[in-house]
Amino acid sequence: MRKAFAVKALSFQTFLTGPKALALIPALCLAIYWLSGETALIATALGMPVILAVLNIVAMPARKTVGTDGLTGLPLSPAVSDNIDQTLVEQATTGRTTACIVIGIDDFRGLEASFGTHAAENIIKSAARRITDTLRDHDIVARLTGARFAVALAPLRRADLETLLQLTSRIQAALSEPLYIDASKIYISASIGFCLPSHATDQSGAAYLDAAEAALAAASAHGAGSIRSFAPGLMQTTQERDAAMVDVAGALESGQIIPWFQPQISTNTGAISGMEALARWQHPEKGLIPPSEFLPAIEENGLNERLGEIILYHSLTALKAWDKNGFEVPSVSVNFSATELSNPKLVDKISWELDRFELAPERLTIEILENVVASSDNDTITRNISALGQLGCEIDLDDFGTGHSSIANIRRFAVKRIKIDRSYVTRCDVDRSQQDMLAAILTMAERINLPTLAEGVETVGEHAMLAQLGCDHVQGYSIARPMAFDLTLEWMEAHRYKLAQTPQIGRSAP
Repeated sequence: MRKAFAVKALSFQTFLTGPKALALIPALCLAIYWLSGETALIATALGMPVILAVLNIVAMPARKTVGTDGLTGLPLSPAVSDNIDQTLVEQATTGRTTACIVIGIDDFRGLEASFGTHAAENIIKSAARRITDTLRDHDIVARLTGARFAVALAPLRRADLETLLQLTSRIQAALSEPLYIDASKIYISASIGFCLPSHATDQSGAAYLDAAEAALAAASAHGAGSIRSFAPGLMQTTQERDAAMVDVAGALESGQIIPWFQPQISTNTGAISGMEALARWQHPEKGLIPPSEFLPAIEENGLNERLGEIILYHSLTALKAWDKNGFEVPSVSVNFSATELSNPKLVDKISWELDRFELAPERLTIEILENVVASSDNDTITRNISALGQLGCEIDLDDFGTGHSSIANIRRFAVKRIKIDRSYVTRCDVDRSQQDMLAAILTMAERINLPTLAEGVETVGEHAMLAQLGCDHVQGYSIARPMAFDLTLEWMEAHRYKLAQTPQIGRSAP
């Protein structure tokens, strides 16, 4: 009873201090004139401004204000929860509701590693502008931590699933338009979670925001560009996943984190030209946990080198197994971070592992990010890269086109192949400027006699365009997604059969 009375009192107070109370003024003046005459009416008219100022009727009650983000100029997260709270308080009077949306830029850490901090900040600022431009004037957009944004929708008559899906799709479309930063064209995608009024665990701004964040976590777990609506079970799943992050060290040692493999194929023959090893966490209870969720924990706990050891061991084991099963996989690619490359004992460790597995050094490809090569001030990193090349390992320059490495550095580190970053590959079959950039990179590589591999090839059209432009190898979802070792055997058998059934034409024909 007390709660119901408090709600009614609050609603009455909201009415008295809101613009609807202005409708009572003419009736009030007329009543005073009838009851007390002209003198009372004049006194009321003169005193009305004072009364209005006291009751704060003329102006709408100001919503709470909070600090702003220094990078984007957007308010911070309390602005979202405060505005949702205000809308919920006024709902009994206005009949209007709200909803909360949380947007996260996919693989932002990868974008920052590829393009640098300055470009990453510009991506956040551009994303903030695009989200704001997509929404209505009175919708509140706030910056959360990292590359995430929250939205509190201004009061609306209906916030149902269809309305939110249409709105979030418009936000994704706006963010998918190319960005031009430091003479580079960058494509980004975003995952989105939202909370409908009917699904919130509590009718409060904080509950709406927490629910939308849980929905975003679920969306991100299903892959880039996903959208999820909050359901009560998601909150528990998110809490369980957060708890699982604490046990990342134990997961490494228990064999839960191992490499999955993604094929690389020749655009000329279709034959497998390599496999890239990519870390994956197969949790016994939570299922597959995306790298974006556990790799930061690996780094924060100083476990990069231990992860590298595990990935290398399983990759060389896979090579021996593929050989034994009669599959020709020329090499396996393993990513090495700057932390691992800073280890003075790295070359000795890799040489020992190759001897132990009785594998030639050229069967192992060392993938090194372009920005590591470009900023090679660390003498140990420089020495290790050069020594691995001299040992006979293949050196792939990863994410080419996103850093500032020179041809001199490419020669200096004996780079054997460049991997063209996916930012140049995306939509290359329909975007002429993408084609021009790719043609320039491929021409340069051909002139200095370097093979090329394009990563992130997601459509048949992109694959065909890259082959037409002269890219030597491709890798991406259009060929195969990363897969556990056991599935590689099935995939390679199917791929070998497909190649055998394909008619040979042109220079590949016998």
